[in-house]
Amino acid sequence: MTDTAPTAEPLALTHEVDPRLLEVLVCPLTRGPLDYDRDRGELVSRNARLAYPVRDGVPIMLVEEARALDEGE
Repeated sequence: MTDTAPTAEPLALTHEVDPRLLEVLVCPLTRGPLDYDRDRGELVSRNARLAYPVRDGVPIMLVEEARALDEGE
């Protein structure tokens, strides 16, 4: 009998947001839609001009944790 550890998922997959979750999440400030910025790991509210962080696959939907978007974003 040999002990084998389960294979770990690639890092990129462990930090993704579940697409079903993205369908129901809205901006807590505007109640408007969010876009997922995979490169930055953020959920973006264009209406509120805020980007909410996603940490370990969990969206942090607190306005005080959000980053203000620059004019060019």
